[in-house]
Amino acid sequence: MASSSRRSGPNRTVKPVDPYGALVLAGGSARRLGGVHKPGLLVGGVRLLDRVLAAVPDAAPRVVVGPPQPTPPDVRMVREEPPGGGPVAALSAGLTALGDAAQQPISRLALLAGDLPFLSPAVITALRRGADGRDGAVLVDPDGRDQYLAGVYRLEALADAVASVGPPTGVPLRRVVTRLDLARIAAPDRPDGAPPWLDCDDADDVRAAEAFARRASGQ
Repeated sequence: MASSSRRSGPNRTVKPVDPYGALVLAGGSARRLGGVHKPGLLVGGVRLLDRVLAAVPDAAPRVVVGPPQPTPPDVRMVREEPPGGGPVAALSAGLTALGDAAQQPISRLALLAGDLPFLSPAVITALRRGADGRDGAVLVDPDGRDQYLAGVYRLEALADAVASVGPPTGVPLRRVVTRLDLARIAAPDRPDGAPPWLDCDDADDVRAAEAFARRASGQ
């Protein structure tokens, strides 16, 4: 249920954002990291998956798609079919689980990769506001690349796009999301300069993430 509008400053009205759910894709083969389970890697002493979930503390429901792994009590864990069937298969399984787990109707969904250590609630709020009146909003990195797994989507539009591609196994995510009307959002600045779109795909990315984490902690 949306809250009433709040005023920020003398002449500015901040529009409330609707309730939303969160879906984290936390599988994948991580070939460039030797096949390790990426969401379980530690950055600054905290698991990547825990960092991502901390960016959406007010989402309900919260669903993680991937192999069995520790999650907070409120998080539902599911597996795509077949295991390793790719991001759209994981998305499809997650959408089904969201429908089963939702305690109240939601119109928006944060769709996130499980290896983004520097997402924050502020970034998610910027995406939720940016998605207003559109099918969704995604982060854009400084090179202009859309980060489809750092986005907030209109749930109905995303589900329709998934259904329209047929069997989801092996389908690239781009084939789904390019059917949508998306806003492209530059991330709010962080005091430590850590980029919210940084994903830990390889060893260099993990080292860069550790360096940002050390800077944030003052080490």
